[in-house]
Amino acid sequence: MTEQFISEVQRRMLPYLNNAQLLQLKTALTAALQGATICYEEDAPAPSEQKATDAFLSAKRIEGCSEKTLGYYHKTIETMLSGIGKTAQQITTEDLRKYLTDYQVQRKSSKVTIDNIRRILSSFFSWLEDEDFIVKSPVRRIHKVKTAKVVKDTYTDEALELMRDHCTTVRDLAIIDLLASSGMRVGELVTLNQEDINFNERECVVLGKGNKERLVYFDARTKIHLQNYLASRTDSNPALFVSLKAPFDRLMIGGVETRLRELGERLNIPKVHPHKFRRTLATSAIDKGMPIEQVQQLLGHQKIDTTMHYAMVKQQNVKLAHRKFIG
Repeated sequence: MTEQFISEVQRRMLPYLNNAQLLQLKTALTAALQGATICYEEDAPAPSEQKATDAFLSAKRIEGCSEKTLGYYHKTIETMLSGIGKTAQQITTEDLRKYLTDYQVQRKSSKVTIDNIRRILSSFFSWLEDEDFIVKSPVRRIHKVKTAKVVKDTYTDEALELMRDHCTTVRDLAIIDLLASSGMRVGELVTLNQEDINFNERECVVLGKGNKERLVYFDARTKIHLQNYLASRTDSNPALFVSLKAPFDRLMIGGVETRLRELGERLNIPKVHPHKFRRTLATSAIDKGMPIEQVQQLLGHQKIDTTMHYAMVKQQNVKLAHRKFIG
């Protein structure tokens, strides 16, 4: 409790003292309070603590985070606070290390999941530090969780043709072609309206992460199949893709995932998922020599590192390049 009290005094003096003076204050308080017992009233968190999470989420909302992302942040932070049983200002590095360890053991979570939680908590506590809610982020000394690099599969040309040949509706064929040729996210695909499609230029405007609009492009085959699908429609829904039966509601992410999964199971193609089309496009584009910056723009990535995660260099091309440039 003494350490928490000293941290709270330091926090309140942040606007008035520099780092060296704060260290002197901590030394003086530690010596003065040695042997003393400090008790807090139960259920009386500091007023700033009650607002900390909401203020952090508001800041992230202004930065352009989607409501889905904000919901994930909120759940992660609240689960952590209730799991540790302390206010954000009282939490130490040791508390967080124990929490992450226990979380992984109890939920049998992967290292990737634990590192995602660590990143969210790091963002949260760093923001609290910047805004003078706390003196120092307890996540600073918790380093990135090392995870094994898994090379994720892409679709072969044969698999793509098999899926096209065995589509039972013009709608599903149009979906596969649009995903395969544009590299758009499935969340972007289901929000498209018919008016968003420019058939002359073979392009459309999608609303990506952070509510950012960008142009994506599709090939001639996709144009023909999209036009065939729209010509077959009898409903008045402005959505680009709708359900096959009345009342012809807008097709949702779950509906696309289900149709593709069922198609894959029917054809014995493993792990058929909308996102795999995106990864396949990125890999193919880089493999054919498209500059990585242009692939980044095409996929709508803020950071080029993200684009590199999607791109899987084919080993055969590494072998050919070795023979060409090295001998």
